[in-house]
Amino acid sequence: MDYDYRPLPEQIPEELIARASRLSTPNLCDGFAKLKLNPVHYTLDARIKPINDQMKIVATASTVDTKDGDNLPIHVAIYSCKPGYCLVVAGKAAEERAYMGDLMGSAADAIGVCGIIVDGYIRDKLGLNEIGMPMFSRGYKPTSPAKVGPGAINTEVECGGVKVQPGDLIMADCDGIVCVPRDMIEDVLAKAEEKVAYEGGRVNAIANYRKCKAEGKELPDLTPGWVKEMLGR
Repeated sequence: MDYDYRPLPEQIPEELIARASRLSTPNLCDGFAKLKLNPVHYTLDARIKPINDQMKIVATASTVDTKDGDNLPIHVAIYSCKPGYCLVVAGKAAEERAYMGDLMGSAADAIGVCGIIVDGYIRDKLGLNEIGMPMFSRGYKPTSPAKVGPGAINTEVECGGVKVQPGDLIMADCDGIVCVPRDMIEDVLAKAEEKVAYEGGRVNAIANYRKCKAEGKELPDLTPGWVKEMLGR
């Protein structure tokens, strides 16, 4: 892996980020499914988790390729980043060293980085939690990072078993992390929004069922239409 530091990709339009922000990672997975695509291929390893469940990222991907706990490329990526981006660190799940801690996290937060996803370990959990910038990792190790290089920034990487291109849409929340390829964003969002609308109807139907039950009225049929179709009713 040679040094390969490329400029930031074009940001995803604000309108698409706003639409995505109203959704969740399960919604995006439903969007892929409605397009007859397997969501598994776009969902990062479930062992990469947030510091706390309230953290959420919806941003344009800026990628970092590194290994063996070496955080020199991460330093370069942070100090060349801008607001609106999420750093996706392909750390090869290295276990011996932490890739970063609260000092780097504080710098990234000050710059306006939307969040950092690390396929590896981090440290200073309490300090990072206090900073509040969304951070996702495989866990925590107190051991110091290396600063050796080489590495790459804003190249295609594999993070958590998923290929990520700089400029892709990243959404991360307590349910997991999803990468939406840039050329698929509008289609996935549209299908996800369709599913959310359907689920809203189901929520209303369940609420009406509860109301009828509480009032002693005749209970409506709560079976979804697609279940009836599959059962041939």
